[in-house]
Amino acid sequence: MSSVERFDTVKQYNDSVGADTLHPLVTVVDFKNIPPFSYFRRYMGVYAVFLKEVKCGDIRYGCQPYDYDDGTLVFIAPGQVYGIDTKGEKITPKGKALVFHPDLIAGTNHGKTIKEYSFFSYEVNEALHLSKKESAVINDCFDKIATEIELNIDKHSKSLIVSNIELFLKYCMRFYDRQFITRTHVNNDILTRFENQLSEYFLSDKPALIGLPSVGYFADQLNLSANYFGDLIKKETGSTALDYIQSKLIELAKEKILEQNKTITEVSDELGFKYQQHFTRLFKQKVGMAPVEFKSLNKMN
Repeated sequence: MSSVERFDTVKQYNDSVGADTLHPLVTVVDFKNIPPFSYFRRYMGVYAVFLKEVKCGDIRYGCQPYDYDDGTLVFIAPGQVYGIDTKGEKITPKGKALVFHPDLIAGTNHGKTIKEYSFFSYEVNEALHLSKKESAVINDCFDKIATEIELNIDKHSKSLIVSNIELFLKYCMRFYDRQFITRTHVNNDILTRFENQLSEYFLSDKPALIGLPSVGYFADQLNLSANYFGDLIKKETGSTALDYIQSKLIELAKEKILEQNKTITEVSDELGFKYQQHFTRLFKQKVGMAPVEFKSLNKMN
């Protein structure tokens, strides 16, 4: 791939697709009105949500390719790079885009809660696939936002547009929850692989070489974004991925502490802690007593 276009404003995006700019901070674009294209790569300084209703080539988010299916939503946050490559074939996609500048929600309650929509940090291959009923709801949200943008700007415009975007994203969160549930068989496979990798990690020399494993480490091993992986584990187990890792670590710590002739410092080092006091603090937090107390209490058992 060659050069990357940079879009820091809504107008820059509109100009690139030949759409009118009716509001400086937000736009809804219907792809049926834009000229055909075969390739682009863009750095986004704005939020964008793309609804793709037909297959339209390979999209790339970072280095990961993804083939769109019918009724798919992809979310892009400021600072991300994405692109489409149709391998030289010019196509006219079918779908819509919602693009809004961070300034639109700055100072609003939605501006404070936007980080809660973790799907803006998912990889493209973790996109949201919609049912026909869900697609109808999403299209209705697009239409409501577009209608408000087309009206003359007044003192109510911003709050109404922001409220409709917030409603739109809440529906997306609901539909993602549904997707996690309906893909339980896939999620269980990921959970099994995660458990196996977690066990293998502590049986290897990685704790001594790398240190404590992070959520990001296992997400990378499973080819998932950290946010998607974390949300999946939370929905499948009720625990955060970090809590899950720490629970496994504490189980192993208990076994090692009760081994004969092994000091607390040696246990701490074997598990990958840089400082023993950090191990002691975590153990006491999870078990309710310090490692040395646990050892003393259980040494006769």
